[in-house]
Amino acid sequence: MNELLFFLHIFIIALCCLGTLKLGKEALISFICMQGILSNLLVTKQITLLGFDVTCSDVFAVGVIMSLNILQEYYGKQITQKVIWINFSMLLIYLSMTQIHLWYTPNTFDTMHPHFVEIFSLMPRLTLSSIGVYFFVQNLDVVVFGLLKKLFKNKHFTLRSIIALILSQLVDTTLFSVIALYGVVESISHIIVVSFVIKLMVILLTAPFIALTKKYISPSDQRSELCPTSHLK
Repeated sequence: MNELLFFLHIFIIALCCLGTLKLGKEALISFICMQGILSNLLVTKQITLLGFDVTCSDVFAVGVIMSLNILQEYYGKQITQKVIWINFSMLLIYLSMTQIHLWYTPNTFDTMHPHFVEIFSLMPRLTLSSIGVYFFVQNLDVVVFGLLKKLFKNKHFTLRSIIALILSQLVDTTLFSVIALYGVVESISHIIVVSFVIKLMVILLTAPFIALTKKYISPSDQRSELCPTSHLK
């Protein structure tokens, strides 16, 4: 059952990425920030997938970087670097709001506070680790993707994205697992190896959707958004 949900999850994230790209860069930016928050909120749930023990938020981690690569490909490096700072700010706000939520004293009718404590009491370590690793990895991905773009002379978008994703996810998985999950999960080495293999699967399964963006989004869509006044001509 988990395997079926996993493939459905990948398919939905890839479709959402295409859909938000079609809606415009604002929608794609919102989707990137939402995935960042969801990956932090859901990372503590451990599941068995293909016989291995993993956390169930790896699809979001790949989805964020994939979305950033698409954003950089269509809208440029400058807006992508700005989005990294926006995502960084959203994660800080998320962390502070969840902690303030815990500080409220529940009344006698409340039954949910212990569950919130169980989930959000781990948030400072997880979110601070995630913010630091995310910020480093996202900037690394932008640099690597930019270098590959020059190396391949703006061609082979899918291949460039796959190479940047594999490198960034190797760094992300190793750093985040050691900093955030050591002592929380049963086996940290198991989580690193298996999470990276799972992310490789996600990267390869989403590759066709990355290639599809070149047919799905026409150059006129991109030009009209970057230069809104072109509609008037």
